[in-house]
Amino acid sequence: MEATQVRTSKNFKRLQARLRGQAGKAIADYKMIEEGDRVMVCLSGGKDSYTMLDLLLSLQRKAPVSFDLLAVNLDQKQPGFPQHILPEYLEALNVPYRIVEQDTYSTVTSIIPAGKTMCGLCSRLRRGVLYRVAQEEGINKIALGHHRDDIVETLFLNMFYGGKLKAMPPKLLSNDERNIVIRPLAYCSEAEIQKYAKVRQFPIIPCNLCGSQENLQRVQIKQMLQNWERETPGRINSLFRSLQNVNPSHLADPELFDFASLKTVDAEVELI
Repeated sequence: MEATQVRTSKNFKRLQARLRGQAGKAIADYKMIEEGDRVMVCLSGGKDSYTMLDLLLSLQRKAPVSFDLLAVNLDQKQPGFPQHILPEYLEALNVPYRIVEQDTYSTVTSIIPAGKTMCGLCSRLRRGVLYRVAQEEGINKIALGHHRDDIVETLFLNMFYGGKLKAMPPKLLSNDERNIVIRPLAYCSEAEIQKYAKVRQFPIIPCNLCGSQENLQRVQIKQMLQNWERETPGRINSLFRSLQNVNPSHLADPELFDFASLKTVDAEVELI
C-alpha cells in the first residue's frame, strides 16, 4: 500500500473514531438509548442520515446495552426519486428496514406557491407520518440525523425570524408524549460528517423538493455561520456549548426566572 493510502486510511480511522466517540457521548449524556430500546433510524438518503445509521450500527455492536434498529425511509413521491437505492443499500448491510410511501410532495406543492419556502410544511407532514409509523412498529425512540451545525443554525433562525431563544434539543418528548426524538449526531460537525460520507461513498440521494431553494432563511444562516467559522475557527462549537451552559437569571424571560421577587438583603450593622 502506498504511503498516501496509508495516511488516508489512518486519517479516516481517526475521523471515524472521533465521530463514533462524539455520538456515543451524546447518547450517554442525554440517555438517548437504553436497554431494550427499539430505535427508528430515519433515513433520508442524505449524508447525515447515512452517517447516523453507520455510527449507530457500529455502536450497537459494542454498546453495553442491547437495542434494535429499524431503518425507515419516507418516499414522498418526489419526481425522479430513485426508489431502488435505499432498499439495495440496506439489504446489502442486512439492516431491517421499511419504506413508507406517502405523496406529501403533491400536498406541499399544491399548498405552497412556487418560490416560497416549503420546508416548514414538508417537515410537519413528514413528522406526522414518522410518528404514526413509530406506533405501528413498536418504536420507542426516533433517531434524526441533525448535527451540531443544524442545532446552532436553528438557534439563529428562531432568534432572527421568530423572536425566540430556542434550538433543536438533543432529546425531545413529542407534544402527545407518545414519541421520544433523539439526535445522536448532536455533537458532530457538518464538515466532519461531509468528509466521512465522502470516504464511505454513501449513495447520496439529493432532495429535489427543498434542497434547491437557495434563498431559504436557513441557507443564509448557514452562510453567516460558515463565514464566522472561517474568521474565528471554533466559533460554531462555542455557540453550541453556550446552549449547554444557560444562565436564566442573565436573560430576560420572567416566566423562566422570577425577576419580580428579587430583593436586596439588609446588612446587619455591627455596633462597636
